[in-house]
Amino acid sequence: MSAVKKPELLAPAGDLEKLKIAILYGADAVYIGGKEFSLRARASNFSIEDIKKAVDFANEHQAKVYVTTNIIAHNENLENLAPYLKALETSGVKAIICADAFVIESSKKVVPNMEIHLSTQQSITNSEAINFWYNEGVSRVVIARELSVEEIKQIAKRSKADIEVFIHGGMCVSYSGRCTLSNHMTDRDANRGGCAHSCRWNYRLYNQSDELISSKEGYYNLGSKDLMAVQFIPELINAGVDSLKIEGRMKSIHYIATVVGTYRKIIDEYCANPKDFVLDDKYFQEISRAENRQTSIGALGGKPTEDEQLYNVRTEKPTQEFIAMVLDYDENTKYATIEQRNYFTVGQACEVYGPKFRKDYFTVEKLYDEDHQEIEIARHPRQILKVKIPFTVYPYDIIRKKR
Repeated sequence: MSAVKKPELLAPAGDLEKLKIAILYGADAVYIGGKEFSLRARASNFSIEDIKKAVDFANEHQAKVYVTTNIIAHNENLENLAPYLKALETSGVKAIICADAFVIESSKKVVPNMEIHLSTQQSITNSEAINFWYNEGVSRVVIARELSVEEIKQIAKRSKADIEVFIHGGMCVSYSGRCTLSNHMTDRDANRGGCAHSCRWNYRLYNQSDELISSKEGYYNLGSKDLMAVQFIPELINAGVDSLKIEGRMKSIHYIATVVGTYRKIIDEYCANPKDFVLDDKYFQEISRAENRQTSIGALGGKPTEDEQLYNVRTEKPTQEFIAMVLDYDENTKYATIEQRNYFTVGQACEVYGPKFRKDYFTVEKLYDEDHQEIEIARHPRQILKVKIPFTVYPYDIIRKKR
């Protein structure tokens, strides 16, 4: 088999710490939201000053930064667009992700050298639409999450623009960008960053005679399971997809480290030797450690069935496996300075997870607080602690409970 083109791995970042984690764990590019013109209004989002810091860090690690300007704008949203785009250009941002035609036309005039990527909010499902936008100055299209792998293959063959495909994360129960449940039910505009996720609320179901149809739990919801496309990565690479995208600007650093690290390993190993590549169960086991909701293949395998929906099943239980992040390590004393993230005690068997799928194991034998007092329990969120680790660890390594 001839060599395959390695796609970009694109990761989300809700703040500067998450951006650093994403890049260190293998992302070729990250997408972030600014304070204006961005969906995910409840994410931390970046000031212009933080965007400059993000670009500087990315440049140091040969990565790129894209900024979402992907709201569907109303008249009151258009003020200050031009100076904002200029500020992004000055900060060194590589591309903006747009959904609104006016934002696209404005960027072509104001920042003509900046790449324009078309957001999945446009719900593009065919190559002719992609080529239309390419002729309008768009260099990349984030295609709709409602497409199968076979459809993606056909689209990629006929498209002039680069193709970006979602491979992991939250799914919209509607066509992305076309749901207005939140608007009607909460007056929060999903296409201007305010989605209340109404599809994930609990509902009671009645028949036409107004008789209650109860599930075991007594409610239903409309939400989709999260997307998990591990099994389709080789096919998407062979199709010539240019960028593989992870969703989750509001997810934790543990989620980002685990998901990015896993897909990085799959992409690298497959592209290095596609003929002998085996989709080992270790990838599925690893990525499951980051999830707090059920996952499915979405529409990638064809028309979704009830197996891709939640309906009366809710499993949003945060994992407490992630117990600390490494801040520093002293090679002489073998003590690591760590920041606590979840409750643990002396005697806890631990796994250190780092970039390049690196893993090692130790048991907490002694634990000290910032005042050098020996303690038995780490119970305070983000407490700074010291723990002996018999092997070298590095800043931003993740410490998890050993399974």
